[in-house]
Amino acid sequence: MHLLRLHFAVALSGFRRYATYRVATAAGVFTNTVFGFILAYTFLALWHERPHLGGYDQSQALTFVWTGQALLAAAALMGGGFQDEFQERIRTGDVAIDLYRPVDLQTWWLAADLGRALFQLLGRGVLPLALGSLVFDLALPASPGTWLCFLAAVLLAIVVSFAVRYLFALCGFWLLDATGLGALSGLLSVFFSGMLLPLSVFPGGFGDVARLLPWAAMLQVPADVLLGTHPGGAAAGLAFQTGWAVVLLAGGRLLQAVATRKVVVQGG
Repeated sequence: MHLLRLHFAVALSGFRRYATYRVATAAGVFTNTVFGFILAYTFLALWHERPHLGGYDQSQALTFVWTGQALLAAAALMGGGFQDEFQERIRTGDVAIDLYRPVDLQTWWLAADLGRALFQLLGRGVLPLALGSLVFDLALPASPGTWLCFLAAVLLAIVVSFAVRYLFALCGFWLLDATGLGALSGLLSVFFSGMLLPLSVFPGGFGDVARLLPWAAMLQVPADVLLGTHPGGAAAGLAFQTGWAVVLLAGGRLLQAVATRKVVVQGG
């Protein structure tokens, strides 16, 4: 119970920390909305030439675009969030202070990132999606059950995103400067999450593999749960995300154990 209250306090501090950046949040809402309009009109042109591309009609394709804009900052689809700060603390050696805390390193950063993600979802996610729905004909569901499944999918998307970025950040224990890996993580996330194009657009074996990778759990699956187009239904989508979350978090714990032993050796 004590650890639960501690992690809740860490998540709350993460929320409050990002809530102080009001100008940055307003700029983020503006940027997300502008890019949403650019992508929406690009998708309109593409779906005009290729109706039902990837199994989506035009309204579903537009809904995919605005769902992506809603999750862009919350799920850190372009990287960032705790990752930059954690890598910097590894590089400067301040991570040794983190290891003295009476709480696990991974769950500490997970709680902080959940607080950040909740603020970004409310601050930079809801408003662009609402504006998009006012201008375009989106295929938003009327069923409360579908929205609840979508919220569960969003939470799992944020956890999977954290787990992937945590693995990349831990590599800083060996590289010291993991800036390049952070950039690589962002590029992989943008492409394989479906941020540029829905993964169902890609044909053949490449498309099959892309839809099985963990990045698919960050956007493709939540969008399909919202649209009701995930093969096997929403339950299958949530199970896919849960499976990747468990595997990646377990991988993070193993790599963390190896990395922290390295810190002890270097410290003598």
